[in-house]
Amino acid sequence: QVQLVESGGGLVQPGGSLRLSCAASGSIFSLNVMAWYRQAPGKQRELVAAITPGGITNYADSVKGRFTISRDNAKNTVYLRMVSLKPEDTAVYYCNRKNNPWASWGQGTQVTVSS
Repeated sequence: QVQLVESGGGLVQPGGSLRLSCAASGSIFSLNVMAWYRQAPGKQRELVAAITPGGITNYADSVKGRFTISRDNAKNTVYLRMVSLKPEDTAVYYCNRKNNPWASWGQGTQVTVSS
């Protein structure tokens, strides 16, 4: 049974930055392509960024150049560094594996970008 615990969200002004963390337990973290997703009010969950076990990354067009995904396989943790935040980045952010996400999503971490 995998457990995912996201943290690091908060309220930030436009142009600000945050670093999100996601700790995973109970599964073979290092073998999975991990991803960050987000869900804004009234919208479907969308894929934001992904990273392979070897560190190859890809990003949604809306966050390219502003977000950086990374991982520490020894700590079973994936990170999302976000800079130049915009109001449209406001959402609950979740981590999970990219391919066939685990059924047990974490509680997510709220990111609110507002002046």
